[in-house]
Amino acid sequence: MHRTPVNPWPWSLPLGYNQAEIVTGQTRQLICAGQTAVDATGAPQHPGDMRGQLALALDNLQTVVEAAGMSLANIVRLTVYATDVDTAMRNFDLLGLRFGPLGVAPPMTLLGVTRLALPTLLVELEATAAD
Repeated sequence: MHRTPVNPWPWSLPLGYNQAEIVTGQTRQLICAGQTAVDATGAPQHPGDMRGQLALALDNLQTVVEAAGMSLANIVRLTVYATDVDTAMRNFDLLGLRFGPLGVAPPMTLLGVTRLALPTLLVELEATAAD
């Protein structure tokens, strides 16, 4: 798979994402359901802690893509749903810590929502991966 960043404006780069990417040569595409801060039994974790929930949601997303024989480096699209956009943005360094060392900056959208599937959840990550 080859990724070509498309950034007509550079302002998104310090935020850790490309405006778009041209993806060529992929053989598989993985569409991931939203991943949240739940344990292996589906029980919500880290109530009231956006940073803890974002970290666990990233762990869960990584587990899903690895179960498909991929890694976070294969993510070509990421959507973040948050019940508090300002608090989510203050914790976006976690995304940089995960994706930065991999040398990828997947196109990303952050959406504010009134709530998620379970009332104690604060953030959900939905991704598409390809290899």
